[in-house]
Amino acid sequence: MAIPRTRPGNYPAVLSYGFRPFFLLGAAFSGISILFWLPLFYGSLDTASLFAPVDWHIHEMLFGYVAAIVTGFLLTAIPNWTGRLPVQGAPLLVLVLLWVAGRVAVFFSAQIGWAAAAAIDSAFLLAVAAAAAVEIVAGRNWRNLKVLAPVTVLFAANLMFHIEAHFNGLSDISRRLGIGAAILLIMIIGGRIIPSFTRNWLVRENPGRLPIPFGRFDAVAIVLSALALAAWCAFPERGDTGAVLVAAAALNVIRLGRWAGDRTWRDPLVLILHLAFAFVPVGLLLAGLAALLPQAVPAAAGLHAFGVGAIGCMTLAVMVRATLGHTGRDLRAGLDGCVVFAAILLAAVLRLCAVFHPGETFLLHGSAAAWAAAFIGYSVFYGRMAMRPRLRAGERDDGVLVRLFSFHRA
Repeated sequence: MAIPRTRPGNYPAVLSYGFRPFFLLGAAFSGISILFWLPLFYGSLDTASLFAPVDWHIHEMLFGYVAAIVTGFLLTAIPNWTGRLPVQGAPLLVLVLLWVAGRVAVFFSAQIGWAAAAAIDSAFLLAVAAAAAVEIVAGRNWRNLKVLAPVTVLFAANLMFHIEAHFNGLSDISRRLGIGAAILLIMIIGGRIIPSFTRNWLVRENPGRLPIPFGRFDAVAIVLSALALAAWCAFPERGDTGAVLVAAAALNVIRLGRWAGDRTWRDPLVLILHLAFAFVPVGLLLAGLAALLPQAVPAAAGLHAFGVGAIGCMTLAVMVRATLGHTGRDLRAGLDGCVVFAAILLAAVLRLCAVFHPGETFLLHGSAAAWAAAFIGYSVFYGRMAMRPRLRAGERDDGVLVRLFSFHRA
């Protein structure tokens, strides 16, 4: 629909669309916090949090970083679904401040108490779900109400995380529930946008075999995967859970193969979506094998295939694409995009290798450095786009690295 994208108002460009503050803050927070995590992991630093170090790391990646990116995506996508104006200006600022308050409350929970930290932190996702529901219902876009289910699960997982950590000393079910909700979102939304974006590019640039549109097979794969993830949350070590996870992995491999990703190698902006989704069946397979063959496959393998691989790669791929498109740039990865994509893929591969070779600390350090490079790189390369108004017709932006190298050549 041809609708006005912003409402005139006295607010900065960064508050004109949800992706602007949440992608920028989420990426910067993710890149910086992973550098904080290694000294925390080795006991060189400490937080003022009641969470154990590993729980602080998991919580802030899931309910800090992922929650911010999911929010930025939803607040940007919903206006396209409903034809309504986006949440912007003061209401958007309120959501941003709620997110920041959650990060502060978790970090200083030893001072304010676990219940206060849980209430402040949980308020953000509850507000996001409410804002998304209001917009979808007001736009009578009933079919997209289903995206609220994973957001609601993410909210419940966050609240459960605080409760588990307080009463049990360490999170367990809630960390898998949070990861499962994020993976389910990737399977639902990725299953729509990946074949769509791939089809658009192939029709224009490489005519031939096209992706198969979302259909009954995709629905069956998502339902089985959701059941498998639910079983993994509750009973991760049972053999029947492992079998269902492996079956879900097989369906998602077939699903990915139907999207013609092998024909997109000339466009990194499309190819990265396929590579990111590939970590979904990898994670399902490793989680299944960890249940079936615990002596051979550590439980952490599936967790990090999901977390660093599927979630890290997919969120970054969507962030780059949405930032370019919604700020008036050409949909080209360019040198900036290729650098951050290479960094996040390297982070995922090294982290999986580190799971199977825990004694080789350079793998863990290399993964953390590559993750930080990817997300701090996004903040540097694309943050300026989030802070500035959309490009006008005829304006051009070659990217930070291209301009930097051009300056040195001059």
